[in-house]
Amino acid sequence: MKIIPAIDIIGGKCVRLTQGDYTQQKTYNENPLEVAKMFEASGIRYLHLVDLDGAKNGRIINQSVLESIAKNTSLHVDFGGGLKTDEDVEAAFNSGARQITAGSIAVKSPDTVYSWIAKYGTDKIILGADCRNRKIATNGWQEESTLDVIDFVNQYKTKGIQQVICTDISKDGMLQGPSFALYTELLKTGIGLVASGGVTTIDDVIALKNLGCTGAIIGKAIYEGTITLKQLTGLC
Repeated sequence: MKIIPAIDIIGGKCVRLTQGDYTQQKTYNENPLEVAKMFEASGIRYLHLVDLDGAKNGRIINQSVLESIAKNTSLHVDFGGGLKTDEDVEAAFNSGARQITAGSIAVKSPDTVYSWIAKYGTDKIILGADCRNRKIATNGWQEESTLDVIDFVNQYKTKGIQQVICTDISKDGMLQGPSFALYTELLKTGIGLVASGGVTTIDDVIALKNLGCTGAIIGKAIYEGTITLKQLTGLC
């Protein structure tokens, strides 16, 4: 299972939100590259980089942060947040992203995402299926759709999508454990699942691995010290 620390960006700084609430923002480091280098030095190989400004505004904003991390580390960066146009996706890949996550756009304009899959291949496009009460949320989690998360994932599986990142928003940033029941159900679809949200202890990470997840995204637990990089290095 891939161990994937998260760096969320607002105003060029490394922050974390609680349950996607932009009013519950905590800044952990003003230099995201410094954080990325710390991960790399600990043996981490993957990074989930989210442009929260972009997610809220519907366009890529913190491209320079992606560029800086990609240029100055060897981390395999998955980039998401605000990718709505062909130009945004091209800019992300040109700035060093190895993969991009299609979230809101996958709900609002499926044909656009299908075209990205055709152009870049299924290994480059990850489906973002973030939900609250099983309903897919969009626009930086500010809006809720009527789409059930399982139906949404199955829709994209028929188009060749191989990986999905799913965050149960009610768990995100709460440090109360992941949504194991939801992930168990999602794994029955046969898609590669990267679990995100609520990961609090190293036991949570091991449990997700035993469940069959292909990856685990870990954010606040690292920044708050409930999971150490040394613990994660042992699983890399």
